[in-house]
Amino acid sequence: MKLIKMSLAAALAASIAMAGGNIAPVEEASPAAEAEVDYGTVFGQSRTFYIDRTYKGSIENNRNSLVTGGYIGYKTPEYNGLTAAVVLYGVYGFDIHSTDAEVAGSSSYDPSLYGDGFKNYMYIGEAYLNYKYENTNVKIGRQRLDTPLAGADDARELPNLFEAAIVTNTDIKDTTLIAGHITRESVGTFGNVYPVGSLALQSGYGLGYKLGTNGDFADMGEIALGAGTDTAGVTALAAIYKGIDSVTLQAWDYYAHDILNALYLQADMGWNCMLNDEVKMNASLQYINESDVGDALAGKVDSNYWGAKLGAKYGNFSAYVAYSQTSDSDGAENGGIITPWGGMPAFTQGMVTRHQFFSDTDTYKIAATYNFSDLNVNATVYYASFNVGDSATYAPGLDTTESGFDIIYQATKNLQYRFRGNFPNDFGPTYDWDEYRLIVNYNF
Repeated sequence: MKLIKMSLAAALAASIAMAGGNIAPVEEASPAAEAEVDYGTVFGQSRTFYIDRTYKGSIENNRNSLVTGGYIGYKTPEYNGLTAAVVLYGVYGFDIHSTDAEVAGSSSYDPSLYGDGFKNYMYIGEAYLNYKYENTNVKIGRQRLDTPLAGADDARELPNLFEAAIVTNTDIKDTTLIAGHITRESVGTFGNVYPVGSLALQSGYGLGYKLGTNGDFADMGEIALGAGTDTAGVTALAAIYKGIDSVTLQAWDYYAHDILNALYLQADMGWNCMLNDEVKMNASLQYINESDVGDALAGKVDSNYWGAKLGAKYGNFSAYVAYSQTSDSDGAENGGIITPWGGMPAFTQGMVTRHQFFSDTDTYKIAATYNFSDLNVNATVYYASFNVGDSATYAPGLDTTESGFDIIYQATKNLQYRFRGNFPNDFGPTYDWDEYRLIVNYNF
């Protein structure tokens, strides 16, 4: 925290005694107490993002974009447990083609880095009060959330943000309890890559997400299902338990009033390999159940998803394999797992491809990471395969794959360079693409 230190000036008084022509030494004053004044904290992140995608197959095109932006915020000093913060977000796109983005559109520019209509914009994305008393914390207002089924999904230039009230308590040993109510959402730039439809609805964005773009906050029901779907919002309860050595258990329940109830469970554990204790093993399980509630504004909802992941780490090398399965949704009109508010917890998702939530779909993924510690570089490669069921609402019967890489160079504590690539096959299902991203993040 940035503090301004002020030293109080001290006046020195001395008596001069003359004895035998000598001047008596001046007595040194004791140091004055320093007073520290806390004026709060200024913080933020600068993000410059370049993306280049080349389509092949039924679509033949190259589009690329360069933008800069990020956020800057101010947080007040604490007063009796109370703080407040306001954070300004914004994006500015560079015209790197012969016409600007709003004229050229998606034929030349990538929509996932801008506002709707390729617009630049700036807005107050966070503005909240936070109160902490002993083991309880209350946060009310515009804020960032990172929960399994409602989250920031910060994969492009600007994240999703929410209007919510969140209470967290840790009175019970090794246990975190969370209760919250979310009323509105502002959709980040990633949402603009999707057409409105089932692909968006099961990939983290709803049928009405465009109502919450360009810095606007829209009702959670409208984000999910479109204009006029005003609801009482989404109420969430959660418990996270870490009282067993090397084990974390968590349970989340999201009640989207008059739309659906979503239950999310996850268990993570780690242990030493029995053959070599220098090999650190880990395993995770996850489960989602969704069902319609109240007025069932999304129609019938009846979906189950489960996933499992097994990993190992030896020195600087780590790897994992994951598998997931989504049940047949038994005629539900939207099918699969509905994720309209940005949460994307699946172990098997690709960098871009998120077909694992489609009805009656089997997915597997393998990934490996090496930490070049002397260079401050982490390098990851992965491969995912999606076998989409015949009852899916998007591309039923589709078999698609995605491979890719992710290289992160931490140049300094605050400066990070990131180079990513993804290469889906039969995404459309009649087109593929090669995509590269270069991201520079500077945190302060």
